[in-house]
Amino acid sequence: MLSPKGCTQFADQIQAGIDEAGRGCLAGPVVAGAVILPSDFDLPGLTDSKKLSSRRREVLAQAIKAQAVSWALGFSWPGEIDRINILQATLAAMARALDALTVCPGLVLVDGNQRFPSSLPQMTVVGGDALHPCISAASILAKTFRDDLLLCMDQRYPGYGFAVHKGYGTKAHLDALRRLGPSPAHRVSFRGVGPAPREAQLWLPGI
Repeated sequence: MLSPKGCTQFADQIQAGIDEAGRGCLAGPVVAGAVILPSDFDLPGLTDSKKLSSRRREVLAQAIKAQAVSWALGFSWPGEIDRINILQATLAAMARALDALTVCPGLVLVDGNQRFPSSLPQMTVVGGDALHPCISAASILAKTFRDDLLLCMDQRYPGYGFAVHKGYGTKAHLDALRRLGPSPAHRVSFRGVGPAPREAQLWLPGI
């Protein structure tokens, strides 16, 4: 069986969880998390990231990174999202996250109902972020990293309120778009955004 290029070990009985954050946003990347947890993980309160407070997510994210057998993130930036559509961009981000793991799982559990290109066996699970701990962990890492990234974007592109709405299409965000026009961080193919200048998106805060 072919393995993702980042893998240095292969563990047939190990499962990896994959989930994304930011798919429905008007700005910023879609971020995918991939996590392999040990059988004896100790992460009280682990569940779907959307059900947790931001503070609890941050605490759990640090614990997940400390305990995980392997974890990784994958990205698809607005330029790619506009070029290939949000579904394909999301699947690409998931594939990149899996590819970056240093341990190859025997099975990949994917939140939702869409598989992504990979040589490894996959099982899709609708609502998996509330059912499987490894998917919950992946959702938390993706969400916390993306939220931190939008805080950086708020400083880079002031006036849009990225620090508050994290790129989602709130009334305040739409009002800012009407007032300022889109920034290079926006997904210009999304309804309500419109054309914007595109600059290289090569910067990332530290993981």
